[in-house]
Amino acid sequence: MFGLEPHVLLLLLVCLLAACAFEFVNGFHDTANAVATVIYTNTLRPWVAVIWSAFWNFIGVFSGGIAVAMGIVYLLPVESLVDQNIYHGIAMVGALILAAIIWNVGTWYYGIPASSSHALIGSILGVGIAFSLLPGSEGAAVNWGKAGETGLALLVGPLFGFTLTIMLMYMLKRFVRNKAIFKEPHKRKPPPLWIRLTLVTTCTLVSFFHGSNDGQKGVGLIMLILIGIVPTYFAIDHSLNPLDMRESLQKVELVINKVNPDELNAENRQNLVAVKQQTATLDSIFAGKTNVAQLPQAERFRIRKAILLTYSKAKKIVGSETVSLSTADRNTYEAGISNMRTFTDYAPWWVLLMVSLSLGLGTMIGWQRIVTTIGERIGKEHLTYAQGASSELVAAAMIGSSTWLGLPSSTTQVLSSAIAGSMVANRGVKNLNPNMIRNIALAWVLTLPVTMFLAGGLFLLFRAMIG
Repeated sequence: MFGLEPHVLLLLLVCLLAACAFEFVNGFHDTANAVATVIYTNTLRPWVAVIWSAFWNFIGVFSGGIAVAMGIVYLLPVESLVDQNIYHGIAMVGALILAAIIWNVGTWYYGIPASSSHALIGSILGVGIAFSLLPGSEGAAVNWGKAGETGLALLVGPLFGFTLTIMLMYMLKRFVRNKAIFKEPHKRKPPPLWIRLTLVTTCTLVSFFHGSNDGQKGVGLIMLILIGIVPTYFAIDHSLNPLDMRESLQKVELVINKVNPDELNAENRQNLVAVKQQTATLDSIFAGKTNVAQLPQAERFRIRKAILLTYSKAKKIVGSETVSLSTADRNTYEAGISNMRTFTDYAPWWVLLMVSLSLGLGTMIGWQRIVTTIGERIGKEHLTYAQGASSELVAAAMIGSSTWLGLPSSTTQVLSSAIAGSMVANRGVKNLNPNMIRNIALAWVLTLPVTMFLAGGLFLLFRAMIG
């Protein structure tokens, strides 16, 4: 299979199983946030809640697209993904998966709602930085532009979650006359029907959007594994004919050839040379080919690399205000490069299925610890119906917006911040549990540096063992 030796194929399967294990852990670590309110308020029985949440996570993975997944893939530049030694690729993916799982399981064990998203991203960054420390490594080891965009999204989410929940709680208190929604849950008695329907709806929304966002991170992780270890098979989408790209390539070349080098600064003049080199590479690969069978497997990664480098370099040129291109030319470029990116930005259906099943199964296990933290330990009072509903509604909106924008979001951070906001809305900052808030904040602060250090250390260790 894939032209790999049996022992290498076995290692690939182990890496894929490890990625599924990460999503499984993500299920019982992060998705517990989605069922916390419906379980804690006796709206649904635990087994019903987790099965319901698992189902909507499953649906969310298939409905969320792949924009977030590709954001995860592109945290590591294409030059860092492939090495002549296939074992180096295995060392890379093994280190980042193992580091993320260790941190996730550790924080889950102590009932601390830490971010699986931060754990995965920190691990990827750690491997990238460690890669740059190796003798002979070339090029940027981390796509810091994409990393900054991702970090900003993960930072802004909790702040908005906290603020919007306070505002929503204020509106509920002002306009909802039925005060039953502001009471603490009865230990055995379910809430009124309209409250139950509200809480089930918010649980469903959080579960669906969690699958559409966090599930994509698992898809991105598996694509990192496949591209890093078997680039000739997974560098570009096998369901598409690469020769169909030639028309789009001609559109890009047409616009690039109109660019006047005298209008560019020094950096963009270099970018222009690089773009023309990459488009020439694609032209040489496609020259004389009339069907896909004539295209060697070994050329697939060269095609991927040329497309991505063309995109990253040409984007800076076309986006420059000093370049005198017409609106029609810019639209022609966008249409061409967007079509070319469809060959690189993809995920096979079976990858989506693997992730959705792993996430769904994980949701059914291990939710108790996080549910207790969400319901009783963030604030000094037990969670009310209004607090649970408003927190989950805000969390669902924030996660859904992030998915729509193609940005990663931390369900744990957003919901925990929203719960904290609902507690503040009730009785002010003094209503927060300082010990638990400190533990959660500490976990948030430590997740990135710890996982970066752990993943980087494991990567260098594995590379030293391989030689």
